[in-house]
Amino acid sequence: MFNVYFSELLVSIVTDNCLSQNFQESTIQDLSLYNFQVDNNQVGEIAALKLEAEPKLPGVILTEEEKLSGMISRQRFLEYLSRPFGRELFLKISLKTFYQFAGSDFLVLLGNTTIVEASTRALQRPNRIMYEPIVVEIEPNVYRLLDIHHLLIAQCQIYQLTNNLLHELYRKLERANKELENQASLDALTQVANRRKLNLYLAQQWVKMSKEQNYISIVMADIDFFKRYNDTYGHQAGDKCLQKVALAIDKTVQMTTRTNNESLVARYGGEEFAIVLSNTTSTDATFIAEKIRSQIKLLNIAHKTSCCSETVTLSLGVATTLPKLGSSVEKLIAQADRVLYQAKSTGRDRVICSL
Repeated sequence: MFNVYFSELLVSIVTDNCLSQNFQESTIQDLSLYNFQVDNNQVGEIAALKLEAEPKLPGVILTEEEKLSGMISRQRFLEYLSRPFGRELFLKISLKTFYQFAGSDFLVLLGNTTIVEASTRALQRPNRIMYEPIVVEIEPNVYRLLDIHHLLIAQCQIYQLTNNLLHELYRKLERANKELENQASLDALTQVANRRKLNLYLAQQWVKMSKEQNYISIVMADIDFFKRYNDTYGHQAGDKCLQKVALAIDKTVQMTTRTNNESLVARYGGEEFAIVLSNTTSTDATFIAEKIRSQIKLLNIAHKTSCCSETVTLSLGVATTLPKLGSSVEKLIAQADRVLYQAKSTGRDRVICSL
């Protein structure tokens, strides 16, 4: 089950990583580019009419004999036209001459430049030209204009998408870690806690109950004549029987323990189970053990070779103590094992509580 989950997680991580890489490798030629190239021998009026007609156009590219000769941003162009007598002067002269007044350094990038690299290069320019449009050479002698604001928005989107993917990746890894921890703590066959989880839980509860000065109880339960069951019905049937018994024990414990009492059902080994009941007195633990015994009988799992019943039954031993820091939890387990043995040796299908 976990191998399937982990495989799906790996596929998801690889997919997310590819998406992130694709975002990072997006190029400026994938963005909205403006095509406005004018021979620099044309007069300024040609550019002015175009810029005024298209408010989103970021500027004008100047060429001479089809080669790049300059770039005037929309802001600079309109600024010069707004000066006193600017329109009368600059609309009549050639754009080549206009460029001598209004021109500035400009950035030229190849179309396959990544958005990340382009935005870095753009923001490294001096403050006075940092927000000027970028000239993009999409192929030899073919140029387009890129609005710096579009570039920065695309960069922000990349960062946001990457951040979202990383957040999702961390969430999946966190979920995988929890799943791995759960799987490492569960018995593979019965899906209740395993011996490792039992030992950790007992140690934690022992300290906690010691500090709170509350009782802790352990119920040891053993399926009666289980070897005979396996010999009679086969190991596959034996596995199913273990699963049904474990589920019934777990459900019964959940239904009968008080809301504020913590508990754990674990497979102790083979056909034996351990139930840890925190903040539970001997009387309450015995009552829960009796409920478990009754519920297993109600499962009505046939066991014709049992010497105490025609169906699968449990023998249970209950031990309770008021733990102290420095005392041994093993002593309580041994005590529960001892009374479990008494239950088995005195006829089985019964609960015996340690006094």
